[in-house]
Order: sequence, then structure tokens, then C-alpha cells
Amino acid sequence: MMECRFNLIDEPWIPVADYGRVSLRQIFSNAEYRSLGGNPVQKIALLKLLLAIAQAAATPKDEAEWKALGAQGLAERCLSYLDKWHDRFYLYGDKPFLQMPAIKSARVQSYGAVLPEVSTGNTTVLSQQQVQKHLDDSERALLLLTLMGFALSGKKTDNSVVLTEGYAGKKNDKGKPSTGKPGPSVGHMGFLHSFLIGSDIPKTLWLNLFTRRQLEEMNSYPDGVGIAPWEQMPEGEDCEHAKQLKRALMGRLIPVCRFCFLTEDGIHYSEGVSHPGYKEGGVDPSTAVNYSGKELKALWVDPEKRPWRELTSLLGFFGQSDSQGFQSWQLRNGLGRAQEKTNAFAIWSGGLRVSSNAGEQYASGSNDFVESQVWLDSSILGDIWFSQLKKEMDAINDLAKNLYGRVQGFYKEQTVDGSKVAPLATRHFWQLCERDFQDLVDQCDQTEQAANDRHKLRRRFAGYVHQAYDQYCPRETARQLDAWAKCRPNNSKYLKQEA
Repeated sequence: MMECRFNLIDEPWIPVADYGRVSLRQIFSNAEYRSLGGNPVQKIALLKLLLAIAQAAATPKDEAEWKALGAQGLAERCLSYLDKWHDRFYLYGDKPFLQMPAIKSARVQSYGAVLPEVSTGNTTVLSQQQVQKHLDDSERALLLLTLMGFALSGKKTDNSVVLTEGYAGKKNDKGKPSTGKPGPSVGHMGFLHSFLIGSDIPKTLWLNLFTRRQLEEMNSYPDGVGIAPWEQMPEGEDCEHAKQLKRALMGRLIPVCRFCFLTEDGIHYSEGVSHPGYKEGGVDPSTAVNYSGKELKALWVDPEKRPWRELTSLLGFFGQSDSQGFQSWQLRNGLGRAQEKTNAFAIWSGGLRVSSNAGEQYASGSNDFVESQVWLDSSILGDIWFSQLKKEMDAINDLAKNLYGRVQGFYKEQTVDGSKVAPLATRHFWQLCERDFQDLVDQCDQTEQAANDRHKLRRRFAGYVHQAYDQYCPRETARQLDAWAKCRPNNSKYLKQEA
């Protein structure tokens, strides 16, 4: 039996922007912490943990009870809850946090082997950030938490160890141990997750907290909130509590998709609870799924398309029926309350894009972490604001498409293949637009001043088209100059449109 040590309630391990590492107790005790740190996947995993604690400590009955609770009341309830379950948050001990000592017969993987950004084995190392390093206890705790929902599929899981007698979910068609399935928070290619962000972390948790009535109306979690895994860890892959996790909100916040046991040199690692995918009705409330077509479609992370460009898709429920467009329960259930209770709030979206081959998931050269945060003014938010924003975004998309075609035309005039250059020019254009997107969001109300500001922004976006075109279409020779002049984008139609 190991000594109980490194309690996550007391020890600093959670990265917080501008402050470094803090403990769980500090998170709920200090309102000056504005946002979580770490990479996008770590931020999502940490926010899900904090929401799981909040839901376990103080799930309100309805909106009236939610309003009465308040951000401060929620924080106080969470502190009381942590005091009650203090002994379940030790990283090491007889009941280690989110770990399965029974899985210790599974082979040990190095910590770097289960980190997507670290190169191990025969993988090429491109930078020092990809080199495997020694992890301290705080880094191990964060890795463990991330693996609960964001574990990648592949052969690293030792599925020869099965804890539930007769369970066949860890065997392939030939009866041999199968490769591990992707975590429910990452899926096939990497889900895009979105949350409402308040002025500080306690307010963020309050805005994203579900009521019991909301959970009933969502009809996605038959067992409601459920029981937190640290209160009662599953005994096996298909035990009664594992089945309850699949039917409860708690199982989407802390899925326990891997059974892990930490050691000094690595981690005993096997597949855990296998949750249904979004096509089978299993969804994280922070992901977005389109239910309107014959086949369900999820919103995936795309490094070529930064999350801010998906804002109109994420907010598509404005003026729509329940069956149209992408639906994110986290945003749909929280947007109205955020608008009512705050002067301004943000929508944060992020995740990790991954590739897969023969059941093995990995982060390839074209994959990456992405994240965006857009602040919204509660006073102008509404159907009219959304319609204007969508109109502006559609117009900018048209600019990007025209730029793509014009760059290809420039190279075609010289009988050169421009299929690889056109995407680079378009990407550069979007990168330039990103710096002004927050201003565009702020100027989509119907005042005369906002209309004037939108006209100025349109001229700026049109200028970015020429800036990107000029950078990727040289005019150093007479032939290049002729092609440049012939194919240079004409943005007059865009500028004449009513902004």
C-alpha cells in the first residue's frame, strides 16, 4: 500500500494564466484567476474536471435555483464538497485519484508514449518540445486527467488485461486483444469543444453549469448528473458503475476511457469504459453536432480553419428550429443566461486535430492544437446581430474564394501549377483577417456608427486580399506583371455592398 501523498486539493498542479500552478482549493477560493493555462486539450480536460466537481457539489434544480446560487455560492459549495471528499484526491495512495490499481498487471508505457506532442520510438524529432522529459507529480496529474477523455487510439493500450469477467469489448474478431479506441472527447479526427467564458474561472463554471431540468430536456443523459468517478471508480470495463457512466453527464465530463495506474517510470495503461460515439447518441455537451441531415455530422478541429471562423455555425440556433444546424448544448443552454447575467462574455473553442492509420491515432505534421476566444457584448446580442455577422462572414468567405481562384489564375497564365500556392495565399488572408474579427463582432449592431465602422473594416479586409495576392504572386518580370495585372482581384462589388 502506497503512502497517501500529493493531494490535488492542496498541491499546486493546475496551470492558470498569469499565475502559474495552483491547487483545486485555490481555484475555488480566488476570484482573481481569469482563465486556465496549458494547451487547448489540457484546458478542456481541466474545465471538464472543474465542472464535474461543480455538478457533483451543487447541481441546481432549475434556472431560478441557478440564479440564486450565483458564482460565489457555487464556489463555496465546491469548497465544502472538496473538504468532504478530500481523501479521494490523493494522486498516490490506496485509492489514487482516477486510477485503477487492479490494472497494474498491464504493461507499463512511458509517459511520453501517451503524449501526442512527444516523439517516442522511431518517430522523428523535429524540435526540443517533442523530446520526452521527466514529469513531476503536477504534470503527471494533468496527463492522467487528459487521458480520461482525450486518449488516442492505438496499440499502446494493453488490452490483454480485462477486469470485467466475460467482457469482449477489448478483443478483435479473432479473439485477440484489440487496439484501444479513441477517447470520447477526441473521436475520429478531434472534436471541436466550446465553452462560455466569464470574467473569472468561478463565473465561467457558473455559466456552464447545467440544471437538472436542462438535463431532462436534453434527453441525452438518462441517469442525469451521475456519480463522480472519484466517489466511486468503476470496478471493470462493463460493471454497473461503468454502465452508469455511459448514461450520465458525469461520464462525458470524466469518461474514464482508460484504466491507468501511475508508477515512477511510466503508466500501466489499458482501455477503460467504452462510451458510445456521437452517431449512437453519445455526445459531450461541449461538442457540436448537426442533427438535421440523414447522417449526423460533428464539428471537427481544422488547423486550416481557426475556430473563430466557426462562430456562426456554433451560434446557428439563433432564429432556427431545434432541428437545424450544429447544436452545442453547452452554448445553447448557457447563452441566454450569460446574456442576462453579464455585460460581456466570451465563447472559447479549441481542440486537437489528429490523423489515424490502421487504428493508430497520432498527431502528424499537418495536425495541431487550435483555439480561439471571441468576446460578445450582451447588449447587442440577438437575431439581428447574428444575421449581420453571418452576412459579413459570408462576404469575407467570398473574398477568400475569389482570392484562391485569382492566385490559381495567375499561375495558370504562366502555365505553372498554382494548386499549392493558392491555399497558402488564402491561409495568409485569413490570418490577416483574424486580428480584426473581434472588431467585426463588436460592430454588428444596427447603429449608424456601427455601419460606418463596418465599412472601414470592409476596406481593410479588401486590402488584405491584395496584400495576400501580392505576396504570393510576384511581378518581377514582364510576363509576371502581365499575369499579375490581369488576375489581380477586383473587390469593388464587395465594397459597394451594404455593410
